[in-house]
Amino acid sequence: MKMIARAMVAGGLAFTLAACSSDGLANPPVGTVPPPATLPGVPALAATAVRPLAGTGAAPFDRARRLKAPPGWTVTVWARVPSARLLAWTPDRRLLVSRPEYGDVVELVPGQGEAAPAQRTLIDGLNRPHGLAFAGTTLFVAESDQVNAFTYQDGAVSGRRVVVDGLPDARSPELGGHYAHALKSVAVGDDGELYISVGSTGNVSAGDRDANPERATILRAPAGGGKPTVFARGVRNGTGLAIDPGGAVWTAVNNRDNIGYPYDRDYDGDGDRDRDGVLQGYVNDHPFEPLARLEQGRDLGWPYCNPDPDLEPGRKDSPLNYTRRPFVRDVQTNPGGRKLDCAALPPVEQGMGAHSAPLGLSFATSPGLAGGYGPGALVGVHGSWNRRPPRPPEVSFFAWRGGTLGPQQTLLTGFQDPDGSRWGRPVMAVQGPDHALYVSDDLAGAVYRVTAP
Repeated sequence: MKMIARAMVAGGLAFTLAACSSDGLANPPVGTVPPPATLPGVPALAATAVRPLAGTGAAPFDRARRLKAPPGWTVTVWARVPSARLLAWTPDRRLLVSRPEYGDVVELVPGQGEAAPAQRTLIDGLNRPHGLAFAGTTLFVAESDQVNAFTYQDGAVSGRRVVVDGLPDARSPELGGHYAHALKSVAVGDDGELYISVGSTGNVSAGDRDANPERATILRAPAGGGKPTVFARGVRNGTGLAIDPGGAVWTAVNNRDNIGYPYDRDYDGDGDRDRDGVLQGYVNDHPFEPLARLEQGRDLGWPYCNPDPDLEPGRKDSPLNYTRRPFVRDVQTNPGGRKLDCAALPPVEQGMGAHSAPLGLSFATSPGLAGGYGPGALVGVHGSWNRRPPRPPEVSFFAWRGGTLGPQQTLLTGFQDPDGSRWGRPVMAVQGPDHALYVSDDLAGAVYRVTAP
């Protein structure tokens, strides 16, 4: 089902385009970061108890759990679905959950009142299914090596057909069983064309850009299926993939790890120049995770160019910003700038902190979320593995105003304890037909229902 109503929203946000020097090293105007993003009339988050429904109280909910959410909002453990990943609503108001680890798609049928949903397997026997998307009564399911289409009707699927095949995964002969980002996502454009995320084979695997089919891309296939072509490249792992209210394609990207410091100066204060050094203090916040609006031919730079959050490039104490940021050369893969001209790449529209690990992306359209939030993008932030301290998991909101997205706002957090351990990791958040928010969590094995007063 096309859950996205095509309505433009009045209002606007003004952004400043930072300049880039001709050698690709960012040289934006020096300034300070604006105050943390807030919307008028939206109060600070408040602690709320996570409330299991009957039959959903097994670990980690066998003890009291608390999250921070907008004041007065409730968080309910609505269903227990081990390894729950991406979500999609059916035309008849059932929630589908993909489970790559189980090779299936689970259907949740909302119950009456406080009852947990009925649960059953809708499709099984799949190869690491991940992305889910509807176009009318056609359900698209992205496996790691192909995209399938099914006819959906009254809680049943039929007529399975492969509409895009030959996608690279660990079984591709040239990869020898190694593929770090094999899971695929899928979205359906206004014109019926299919958009498919194809992640990189590794953290830094430049050969992906020359492969056939090209990896680290967003592919586009004709309506109804067929041979895909490259729509956007240099997208390390664009698992978050969705269509905005105006019909444009957006991706939320897991960017690279262990980046080298790109400047010929002392960063860590030991008196030595640190160019090309992998410094934990720099790695913690570089490069940031892009949330980018795509068009035909867009290049997000990986692995040769990195979006730079520093308002004062190269300084350890630089204020950080993630809106309309330029690119800086990757000193390890593109030291002379010959691989790719980073200064020529359009700045990234929006983003979030390094190692956030954004996964699911969806749009809540008009009237959007309650409590003054309105329309906007929802991102499941899975949290970091190589940041010290770890970046915590959360559900993020980016307000949709004037045809673009505003800065990141935390909507739901508290899955990480003070010692850095976690009991939950959100994957995707979608607004339901009842206007509640539904959030998958693959660590807790749960789907939450989040409701406003």
